[in-house]
Amino acid sequence: MVTLNAALREYLSYLRVEKGAAPATILGYQRDLQRFITAQGADAPASSLSYQAIVGYLGELMELGLAPSSLNRSVAAIKGFCGFMAQDGLAEHNAAAVLKMPKVPVHLPASLSIDQIAALLDQPFEPTPAGIRDHALLELLYGCGLRLSEITALDLAECDLDGGLIRVFGKGSKERMVPVSGTALAALKRYLSEARGQLHTKRQVQPSEGSAVFLNTRGRRLSASGVYNIVAAYGRQVGLSTLHPHSLRHSYATHLLEGGADLRSIQELLGHASISTTQIYTHVGRRHLREEYLTCHPRARL
Repeated sequence: MVTLNAALREYLSYLRVEKGAAPATILGYQRDLQRFITAQGADAPASSLSYQAIVGYLGELMELGLAPSSLNRSVAAIKGFCGFMAQDGLAEHNAAAVLKMPKVPVHLPASLSIDQIAALLDQPFEPTPAGIRDHALLELLYGCGLRLSEITALDLAECDLDGGLIRVFGKGSKERMVPVSGTALAALKRYLSEARGQLHTKRQVQPSEGSAVFLNTRGRRLSASGVYNIVAAYGRQVGLSTLHPHSLRHSYATHLLEGGADLRSIQELLGHASISTTQIYTHVGRRHLREEYLTCHPRARL
């Protein structure tokens, strides 16, 4: 007899080894499922789990006032877990097969206007290593629509400046190639040729830090909080009091759409990889992505 606890251990190993899920994703699923299993009885047989038990548990979460997004995450975790148990023969059937995902309202950050983007990126930047870096950082966030985690993880080896492409590893370590051109490419080239070497001090640093594109003033990889603070500070200088990195990513997508880019190209450029989007959108060739980007992005051409 396989218990729910034992089945959970196998499922988490499956997510880590076979699916290559991100550590944060695995930790989130572990927390949600551990709470669910505790409510059912950790030593209960995996085969005893029923649809009624799942619905009853989710009803309790709703009564506790759980946020819709948190409830949605719990449903996703339970559906994945039950599907795995049925597939691996740990349970006779998938108890969550007909369970539906609750609708969650989507709250997107406000998109900046093209004039606001121009004010942000064309403002005077100090001709210091940090100032040149900050300009390149802001240009790349908007010019490539990168996530905060993606720009902090960006390494020198992933930048093909001659080809105008950067290799990005997004959620779940999924790889994509993103075009970089126009003012973003010019700012990145200037930073790498003029400023990065001055930030990369002779002091010993970890190899993972020394290969980073964006460095702090101590020669280490620029952290997420460092990027957040840089974006917020330059935003305040042009009257954008609550600017954060995701606002630039959202503006990138919005402006491409307004410029005429098709949704499939935008989906590919952003690296969206949820089940729902991959069922709707088809793969778009890299050459077409570059043409869409150069045609539709307002700062793609000098």
